[in-house]
Amino acid sequence: MQRISSLFCAAALALSGSAMADDFKVVTTIKPLNLIVSELVQGAATSDAILPPGASPHDYALRPSDVKKLNDADLVIWVGPQLETFLTKLMATNPNSFALTKQAGIDFLNYGAKPSDDHGDHASHDDHDDHGDHAGHDAHDGHGDHASHDDHNDHGDHEGHDAHDDHGDHAGHHHSGLNPHFWMGPKQTIEAANVITEALIKHDPLHKTVYLDNLSTFTTEVNQAVSELNAELKPVSNNGYFVFHDGYGYFEHQFGLNNLGHFTVEPDRKPGAKTLIAIRESLKDKQAYCVFSEPQFSPAVVDSVTKGTGVNIGTLDPMATNVEVGKGGYVRFIKELGQSFTKCLK
Repeated sequence: MQRISSLFCAAALALSGSAMADDFKVVTTIKPLNLIVSELVQGAATSDAILPPGASPHDYALRPSDVKKLNDADLVIWVGPQLETFLTKLMATNPNSFALTKQAGIDFLNYGAKPSDDHGDHASHDDHDDHGDHAGHDAHDGHGDHASHDDHNDHGDHEGHDAHDDHGDHAGHHHSGLNPHFWMGPKQTIEAANVITEALIKHDPLHKTVYLDNLSTFTTEVNQAVSELNAELKPVSNNGYFVFHDGYGYFEHQFGLNNLGHFTVEPDRKPGAKTLIAIRESLKDKQAYCVFSEPQFSPAVVDSVTKGTGVNIGTLDPMATNVEVGKGGYVRFIKELGQSFTKCLK
């Protein structure tokens, strides 16, 4: 009897190990993207992010362990070469690569889009390579006024950064082309969740029902959070502010906020002297209620510009550093973002 029991236990362990080995493995890049994907795959697959919490995709260098994780994944979900430039070459030959900026169905914005803009600053699907192969592309034909790919040739390739050396010296200067920071826009995040769910079902059809149920729950919870944030942010929506880097357009567009400018177009680039002088003059004129820094970068430059002005200083964390991955993680992230704006702009 004992021998039979031992054999049964051994068989159970073997089956368990086999099931674990066969788990559908999804790998993402940045933590905010993993917040979304982890909720969509709950109960059906595993999801893991490459970048450590708080790490910036603008200057990340892949480790050998990262490359192995990417190669072993059943599906690699990343934003696209406009953000994770370090993945461009590796993903070019990976059959399981899924770049969101190459998918139809997500209403990406261009840099510099204002909350009052309608379609004029939405990124056209011509901005994304290989879009001709994606279903639903015709749905975007009416967006003829959208920026074309010519607006940001080689934007995804940051090896040409020398061309941007003078960007820091222009107050309020914007990138051109597609803004990849979609996860700060609840509307675009729901659209991305739908696109990701389609990919999950295509690669792992056995769990179709689970993925669709997760998508439904996620969508409902995000829409509820948007309703709450609308009420919270409306009283401060006209109050001006400066952000550390040009990355919050989606959130600002969704909630109609009044961004007066930014210190730098990219967080790994030092702001220029002209930009700092222009911002300080605006602060002296009492045009802004708040200046936001970010936890990933030294606030020293923000402190120096705001010194003696009496303006509020806040912190925005676009990388969700301290948000726990799991059920409700994305909603916690956008609510914390909203609270940061509300607190500083009052």
